[in-house]
Amino acid sequence: MDLAFDAMMFARQVHSRQVRKYSGNPYVDHLAEVAGIVATVGGTPDQIAVAWLHDCVEDQGVTEATLVARFGPTVARGVMLMSDLESGNRETRKRLSRERLAAAPGWVQTVKVADLISNTSTIVVHDPDFARVFVREKQLLLDVLADADPRLLALARSQDGPARPRNAGA
Repeated sequence: MDLAFDAMMFARQVHSRQVRKYSGNPYVDHLAEVAGIVATVGGTPDQIAVAWLHDCVEDQGVTEATLVARFGPTVARGVMLMSDLESGNRETRKRLSRERLAAAPGWVQTVKVADLISNTSTIVVHDPDFARVFVREKQLLLDVLADADPRLLALARSQDGPARPRNAGA
């Protein structure tokens, strides 16, 4: 678990001035939640490290070379697969992101589902208008994350949101 601990400490450092968009809470609270979700389904130290580091490239400009040097190639690759670095309009970026994550190994897909679970609860509560868009995009993404932990996939699919139609018979 030294790897996961080192990743936590690095993430706390590089995200130390970042706050969550809606709550103003420290950003590391989100990272801790994602890491905790991954840990509850038996996540490996590599998975937990990626959970802690998954936003450091796109949010803080940490380089792949830094990740390789500090955490090794497996964690670095996992973080890069989690990083939304695509360009284009939103529709294009989200399509390219789905393609990237669909091809990712199941252990990375599991971290992504944990990230979606964490983000959904925040967005649905604090930004119902954007939640309509987010939940639709999330459902499309979940459809291609076939190798993720099935328990987390079921949880992510069960989260309520304004764009998720309810079954009239339920």
